[in-house]
Amino acid sequence: MFEDLEYVGFWPRLGASVIDSMLLLVVLIPIMLIFGDSHNSFALPPAVDALVSYILPALAVIWFWSAKRATPGKMAIKAQILDAKTGEAPTTMQLVIRYVGYFVSALPLCLGYIWVVFDDRRQGWHDKMAGTVVVRPVRHGPVAVSFQRTERAEPR
Repeated sequence: MFEDLEYVGFWPRLGASVIDSMLLLVVLIPIMLIFGDSHNSFALPPAVDALVSYILPALAVIWFWSAKRATPGKMAIKAQILDAKTGEAPTTMQLVIRYVGYFVSALPLCLGYIWVVFDDRRQGWHDKMAGTVVVRPVRHGPVAVSFQRTERAEPR
């Protein structure tokens, strides 16, 4: 089973993050418009701001990781998060550490995310902190393009 998996590199993971960010905005912007100030719909009361900016996204991401081993973006690229040692589902504590690790990975000019490019197991700092890897089924390259040859009449 594990021989059919490959580590997921930087670009697919970045694409998955873009998908997740767009989906999160689709959910959060209406909340911001409903609870926002009448003069600036994106100026939220502090409690609502904390809820929308930090708590709801954290709960959503950790729930997806726990229930599906992936966020919608990772599901789109057929990737999943596994325990780096066992290949099994990560524990809830690993997932919480991984989420907190996102902030650590972002702090020094996103070096913790870029680290995926250089690491043999394609682990970012957040993966290393949590003991996780991101994998997907092995891709065997693009499908070869072929065309059926037909005789063409010469242009006149």
